[in-house]
Formats: sequence, C-alpha cells, structure tokens
Amino acid sequence: MSVTLGLTRPLLVRTVAVPDPGDLLARLRGPAPYAWVRHGEGLVAWGEAARVTVPPGPGRFAWAREWLAQALGDADVNDEVRVPGSGPVAFGSFTFDPESPGSVLAVPAMVLARRGGRAWLTTIGDPPPLGAPAAPLTGGSPGPVRYGDGSLTAPQWQHAVSLAVRRIRDGELEKVVLARDLNAVAEHPIDLPLLLSRLGRRYPACYTFSCAGLVGATPELLVRHIGEAVESLVLAGTTARGATPAEDAARGAALRASVKDRHEHTCAVESVRDALSPLCKDLTVPPEPELLVLSNVQHLASPISGRLSDGASVLDVVSAMHPTAAVGGTPTGRAVEVIRELEGMDRGRYAGPVGWIDAHGDGEWGIALRCGSIEGSRARLFAGCGIMADSDPAAELAEAQSKLRVMQDALEGR
Repeated sequence: MSVTLGLTRPLLVRTVAVPDPGDLLARLRGPAPYAWVRHGEGLVAWGEAARVTVPPGPGRFAWAREWLAQALGDADVNDEVRVPGSGPVAFGSFTFDPESPGSVLAVPAMVLARRGGRAWLTTIGDPPPLGAPAAPLTGGSPGPVRYGDGSLTAPQWQHAVSLAVRRIRDGELEKVVLARDLNAVAEHPIDLPLLLSRLGRRYPACYTFSCAGLVGATPELLVRHIGEAVESLVLAGTTARGATPAEDAARGAALRASVKDRHEHTCAVESVRDALSPLCKDLTVPPEPELLVLSNVQHLASPISGRLSDGASVLDVVSAMHPTAAVGGTPTGRAVEVIRELEGMDRGRYAGPVGWIDAHGDGEWGIALRCGSIEGSRARLFAGCGIMADSDPAAELAEAQSKLRVMQDALEGR
C-alpha cells in the first residue's frame, strides 16, 4: 500500500514547559477530545493538525508507521522539554480485525501532558499564549439513557457461547473471546469530556482513553515503549467484586485457584511472550500472576518487561502482539475465524490497539476494552469474555454485563 500524506506544508511544532495543570481530564474541551491518562498522568489533546484513515489489510501497521514517519519526520520542531511524549505525537485506534475498515491516526493540534513531576504543552501551527489552556467547555449530563440489544440478544449470545464451548471440547481450539455489544441512546448529546472525567475518577488505575469517538477505561496495557524498555500487562481471568471484604477476599482466592481461569491466563501470557521474544534482547515473565483489584472486578494479571532490539518502534511491537490471546483466543488464527462466525457483528475498534506514539517511536498502547463508540446522543458499548472448555454461558453473560456497567455508570453519572 502506498502512503499519501495529504499535508500542504510541514507541521510547525512547539513544546514548552508549563505549570502543573491539575486534573488533566478536567482540562479537556470540545466535542472530539483525545486522551490517555492513568493515575492523573498522561496526555490530553484536542484539535487536529493531521488525520488519516488507515487502509485495512495485513500491512496496516507498516502503512501507519510510514505515514507517521512522513507527517512527523518533516515537522519543524522546537521542543524545550525533550521527554517521551513531548514534541509532535499521534493518537491512534485500530480495528480488532485487520480486514475491517475504520482504523484512525491523528496528530492533535494541542497536547497537554504531565509525567514524573513535569508538565508541558505542545502546539502545532500558530501557538496560543503560553501556559495551560483555559477551563473546558462542557455540555452537561446527557439525561436519561435507554438501552437496547446490540447484534445479538442475551439468549442468542449465550447460545453462541455454547457453540464455542462445543468447538473447544471437540479440540478445534483452546480458547476464544466472544464479545457483546449494547446500544445506548441518551436524551441529549453525550459530552465526551464529562464522560472521560467520570471514567478517570472512578477507574484511576485504568487507562482512560479517547480517540476519534472511541472512549473507555481499559485495565490492559498492551505495550509501553520508552527507549529500549518495553512493558506489557497481561490480564485474563476475571471475577466480580464481593459485597463485603470477606466475600471480596474469597472471590479473589477462588480466582487464583480456578483451573479454568489459570489456564486462560497462561494462554494469554504465552501469546504475549511469543510475540515479544523475537523483538527483545531480554524478557522477564513472572512465574505466577498477581491479583489486580478494580472497583468492579478482579483480574489475574502478569506484568511482563524487557529490552527491545535497536530500531523497533512501538507500532512494530503493537503489530507483533495484536491480537493477544486475552482478546482473541488460542490458537489466535483459528480463534479469530470463530469470532467472525459466532459473534454476529463487526467489533470495529473494540478490542483493538489504542494509544499514542511520538516522533521517536516511543509510546503507550492499550487494548480498547470497557469502552464505547460515541456519536452524538448514541453509543455502542462493548464487553467480552474468554470462553474455555468448562465455561458456563449464564456465568459468562453475567461477567459481560458486569463489564458493560463501566460505561453504563459513566453515561448515567453514577
């Protein structure tokens, strides 16, 4: 695929240090913000200096890297900060299925960021007065929200789970992740800055993200690439939180002891290890998973770290890793085929890579989970579950509904 840049002139980029801006998500403005924030640190952005729809196909990540090399490589940059994420950056969101259209890369016109006690503002084009941007403009609550079935009703989805279990027991594959979608219609247009602020407050340990109308709070870090260092957080195996501390602890202990969940987690860890090993000088994989406790669920989690070989961009790592077993299945190729057959929908950018990359190839990318695609007063919400040989359709439906509550509560202001 050839790359057409579509820019009339090189980007003029300026990055300056600014005072601590406080709550990054509260600084967002406008109807189409960009965001990547965890524990109050990260990047928020608005406006678009450049944007492109990435052509679908197996070479889409290579195409995206070439487009970025042209767009950012020709930029006239005055960067006073010189840290990962300063200077020009692009936000991106890719479809889960490489054959599905809709992957997006965008270079925002303004980026406000904070990391490690430093804050900076990047502008492209004629810069505004120095300092942090003014208070955001928000439209308020969307009012009452009505929900309706997505591609499959709950009974139809449970039937799809049953069919998947049968195929796993017949030896076709070990695991497949099946997703559900849910349609939502609000009384008024959905205010994305307000929605992001709610997600950030309730799920500070997750990565609150926004890119071209896809908004969510994902617990899953696909890859962080800063210099040689590379990190990934593998999540697979889930249980709901308990109503009391004792019940919560019991649920966590049961998750750790679950043969089904431990096997599911092992499959996910192995898929990440196999993808990263050819790109890394060294790689550290923990022997046992940790327990990641969020406000609504608990996950088995394994942090993986290593050092990349010279010259690798974060997009090269994303290309090698996606889709992981955590969102596709095992073996991956067969799992994706089963997903196409049984889900009854195009996931779009749900469960695809989402994140940011700078001009040096550094960046952070997650998997677009606990999210929704927002357009005006309408939203399409998503959740998925890892299906194994002993999965129970009713239990999987309950898990999917628990995950959908993340976006439902944010929409409703709970």
